[in-house]
Order: sequence, then C-alpha cells, then structure tokens
Amino acid sequence: MPRPKRCRMICNEPEYVVFNPEGIAVNDIITLTVDEYEIIRLVDLEQFTHNQAAVQMEIARTTATEIYNSARTKIADSIVNGKRLIVSGGSYRLCEGKKCGRECPKQNYNEMQGLSKKGNDMMRIAVTYENGQIFQHFGHTEQFKLYDVENGKIIKEEIVPTMGSGHGALAVFLKMNSVDTVICGGIGGGAQTALTQEGIKLYGGVGGSADEAVKSLLGGTLYYDPNVKCSHHEREHGDSGHTCGSHGCGNHSCH
Repeated sequence: MPRPKRCRMICNEPEYVVFNPEGIAVNDIITLTVDEYEIIRLVDLEQFTHNQAAVQMEIARTTATEIYNSARTKIADSIVNGKRLIVSGGSYRLCEGKKCGRECPKQNYNEMQGLSKKGNDMMRIAVTYENGQIFQHFGHTEQFKLYDVENGKIIKEEIVPTMGSGHGALAVFLKMNSVDTVICGGIGGGAQTALTQEGIKLYGGVGGSADEAVKSLLGGTLYYDPNVKCSHHEREHGDSGHTCGSHGCGNHSCH
C-alpha cells in the first residue's frame, strides 16, 4: 500500500492563478500545484536552498527537490510551448504565520476575487451569462452568474468574469469558485468530462432567462438535455427537452 502524501506547509496561497500566452489560441493546459508554486517561490524568489525549503515546508529534502524539478518542467513547458498555466490543487496546508514568522492570512480563491465564502450547507450554482440570458456556448462564455442557495432559497447573486478561461479550463475556474452545479446551453464533451472530474453537476441544453432557470431547477421543473452537445443551436429550448420535474430529480442525479 503506497504511503499517503504528507501535506506540505505553505505561507500563502497564490494571488495570481491563471497565466495565458498572449495573441495565440490556447488549447493545452498545464496545472502547477500550490505546493509546486510554493517551492518555486522559496527557491527561485526567496533564494532558499532546497534543504531550507524542505524545512520550511516540513518535507524531506529529496521530496523538495522532486517537487522543484516537476514545477520547473511545467513552467518551461508552458513558456516554450505556449500553454495556459493554472495554479491549483496539491497536498498542502497553510502555516498561518506559525512557521514563517509573519502574518500569513488563510486566503482562498474566492476571497482573492472578492467573492463571499461558501458555507458548508450552501449550494452555489453557476450559469453561463449574457445580458440576463443563458449564454449558449459554455466554452466561450465571458462571465458566469453565481447563485448561493440555502434551504432551497437564493440568498445571494453575483456576476464573475472568466478571465479568459475557456472549455476545460473553466471547470478549474468553477471549482476554485466553489461551484457545485452548472446551468448552460451547449457544451462539448471535453468540458463535460472536466466538470465531472471536478465533481460539478451539469444541466445543459437550457435557454432563456438565467434567473428563471435557477428558480426552475430549485423547483424541480427545469427543462434540460442530459445528452447535450455543441450542436444546441439547431434546436430551441423546450424541443425534445428533458424535464427534471417529470422524473422527480430536482437537485438529485437523473439516470
């Protein structure tokens, strides 16, 4: 049985989490974990030795070197081959000032973006959004409208830009924003897979008002297409659609 990964100690989560090559279409994504980011910060910016970084992160020196080499390879791949770089995930915990001798506030992506922290009993729904309507191409949406739901009622709404992320990268963006559920129009297979991997439930093939769609979802009457494809433009909302209400699924899974 493999040994479990030990959580790596870091001072702060990164302030900037998405880096895009300018002027080219980007399809490939490189994910730099937060512990890889931290060791790059310590060694390359703060000029720590690998041994000093290992002590700071409470890991073995050999592990620190492995993480550092992995991080450098990913950064080189992003720069040389023009791939989007996203900082996300990894096995780590925050020192909160106990290790580095200064105040290290426990931040998360939501707080960095000015978003409210989601409570444990709260549901956060994201809708592809444009001028009050559900934007009909998931991978090209420039913003989402987020709805915080508690006890079946919407308690907060806010609109957030996607910062240039598209297609599969949006799944990471949504996960960072603590989204549980997505409502959209058309969506490709790759993006659907990415959402599934992030544990985000999808209701695709939906059109019309974003606000009304969320209300319908909460009421168990949302029409959506469980087999939605990007060819959604060929049909209008409601034609051969699927109604959650007729199967009694509401916020549960439809099979």
